[in-house]
Amino acid sequence: MKKIYILILLLFLGLTGCGDKTQLSDKTTRVVLTTGFGRDEVFRIEKSSCSLAEILVYLTNMKNQYENTFGEEIWNASYHGETLEGNIKETVLARMARVKALNLLAKEYEIELDQNEKEQAKQAAQVYYDSLNDVERQAMSVNEEFLRIMYEEYALSEKVYRYLIADINPEISDDEARTITVQYVLIKTYSRNENGEWVEYTQQAKEDAKRRAEEVLKRAQAGDEFTGLISEYNEDTSFSCSFIKGSLDPVFEEAALKLGTDEISGIVETAHGYYIIKCISTFDRSETDRNKVEIVEQRRREVFNEEYSGFVEGLTRNLNQKLWDQVAFIEDEAVVTDSFFEVYREYFHNEL
Repeated sequence: MKKIYILILLLFLGLTGCGDKTQLSDKTTRVVLTTGFGRDEVFRIEKSSCSLAEILVYLTNMKNQYENTFGEEIWNASYHGETLEGNIKETVLARMARVKALNLLAKEYEIELDQNEKEQAKQAAQVYYDSLNDVERQAMSVNEEFLRIMYEEYALSEKVYRYLIADINPEISDDEARTITVQYVLIKTYSRNENGEWVEYTQQAKEDAKRRAEEVLKRAQAGDEFTGLISEYNEDTSFSCSFIKGSLDPVFEEAALKLGTDEISGIVETAHGYYIIKCISTFDRSETDRNKVEIVEQRRREVFNEEYSGFVEGLTRNLNQKLWDQVAFIEDEAVVTDSFFEVYREYFHNEL
């Protein structure tokens, strides 16, 4: 159930068009309880306010994207007592807070939308508004001017992000980005008790495990089929993996990265036990190039996050808890809109 839930969330982030690039500091923009709000004011960050209508635009579009992809039965999913609807609400709150905070940061750097960008926001608002039926317009309490401002704020937050990462273009070597694929046999040196807790083997049990690992290695070096050795000896739930440098146990990784294609390691001791590793592939050009892009993006996110988090930490963030608790999905079969983010991408090609 956990794997299914996580998969759904990952797929969802891709659907919204505002996922991996800025999955950075949602927790730092979590607003806190206070009083003195306007009737439809959900939260404030400094003097920047977020209305219920803005929340409903995001929430409604995300809800319908989910249903169009997974079907209405998806709302029966939960994990550790948390419903998917509740998770989406929290995601919307965090992302709206991030947009507001980035618009405040834009003022610090004197970043503004140019006339062309403003015109794009206006056109996007018109297209999205025209796509709504009367029930949707009323349910979300929106008009064309309101949507224009939403698109402008969304675009400005993206512009701030691009500004902060503009000079982050590190050189990534093939070796740093290459993917290596291996198979392995693991002879464990630990077990789990009835509570699932890690229990180290006794010295005698470790010596027995070492002897089995030596037997595996001897047979592998003698030419026994490695897949057969995996079937006979492997004590892990998996037997292969693909990885790049810096993503696995350093001891395992160091041994694996030294291997050429079809080469077999010696006995590699880690906290989990004794590994015998066979290299299946040391380099793939297209995979390496994709990894380079991902590494650069990760470093950009790290730089952005450092700047952004430091800025947000000093802001006053206040949540209208009473109103927020009342926020829920709009349940009306006539409310089917799901194109708010898609329309944005049509006019602003760099996704936030």
